[in-house]
Amino acid sequence: MKLQRKNRRALALGAIAVSGALALTACGSDDTSSGGGATGGATAAAGNIKCDDAKGQLLADGSSAQKNAIDAWVKQFTQACGVQINYKGSGSGAGITAFTNGQVAFAGSDSALKPEEVTASKKVCTGGQAIDLPMVGGPIAVGFNVSGVDKLTLDSATLAKIFDSKITNWNDPAIAKLNPGVKLPSLKIQPFHRSDESGTTDNFTKYLIATAEKDFPYEGGKAWQAKGGQSASGSSGVAQQVKETNGAIGYFELSYAKDGIKPISLDTGASAPVEATVDNATKAIGEAKVVGTGKDLALKLNYNTTADGAYPMVLVTYEIACDKGNKADTLAATKAFLRYVASEDGQKILAENDYAPIPADIIAKVRTTIEGLS
Repeated sequence: MKLQRKNRRALALGAIAVSGALALTACGSDDTSSGGGATGGATAAAGNIKCDDAKGQLLADGSSAQKNAIDAWVKQFTQACGVQINYKGSGSGAGITAFTNGQVAFAGSDSALKPEEVTASKKVCTGGQAIDLPMVGGPIAVGFNVSGVDKLTLDSATLAKIFDSKITNWNDPAIAKLNPGVKLPSLKIQPFHRSDESGTTDNFTKYLIATAEKDFPYEGGKAWQAKGGQSASGSSGVAQQVKETNGAIGYFELSYAKDGIKPISLDTGASAPVEATVDNATKAIGEAKVVGTGKDLALKLNYNTTADGAYPMVLVTYEIACDKGNKADTLAATKAFLRYVASEDGQKILAENDYAPIPADIIAKVRTTIEGLS
């Protein structure tokens, strides 16, 4: 009888593993996941997730840039721990507002917290404050849709002029000079930017300001400031408009550059134009410095790098949580989830979904900080 029960138990566990693998295989082609979804290797990693006392449901909101990564992580975490996580992905600005209003357990932001946002967080972080935990890296892809053009190289000055409506046609001499031999059509450029407050916008404009300030004379920030263009909500919205519009160009995370959208190569002054890839973004993020104080791990990126193979138009998404004073009913689940996404298994999923893992020395500090959350 014991042997029969053992065999039945083994068969049941095998069925669960197969069903989990099938579920992951079925996902991944819609707008909230990247190309192939999480891989079989990630499925096996779900068994390594430390759940502790995690239970119930977590509400979270913020960066749409990391939405595809969050979706992949949630599949693994929910399978292992049973905790339901509802991450809206409404944008970095909305996420921070929801967090400082006490509406979510954690938020995602593609920009580090501002001093006034830290101050506001003290109302919900009893005895503590919100901190930045860098968790997701990746290139900001500039995707284009120009009939008959498969490859395109642009530099920061030309990008700045395009998104500020100073260059308005695809056969402009400035674009032609960067693309010898490419037949550029006489076609109106239709640039798309974010309509919502976005950390992607913040990082995209930081790059333009740092590398082409005279051509992009704006302060930058989460809200779009340049002239002209059209807007759409979220990275998925911008990507959809680019996909549907001949002559369009827009910025979003690499995981959204699919289904016919082609990303540009970036002329940074390196020996050759640099493609928007995970490896090239990781090389650029490796030059980042931790500038946060205390437990805050905000980073300063080097947008001006000219190193070969370094793609500097990158962003880092932070998970925002209280260092102290997290709500008692969500603390265990929040720590367990953040512990998983910062783990080696969690970071591995990033590369499988067109994101860049956080460099080893920085993610080690993140792991230590998460263990101290209270």
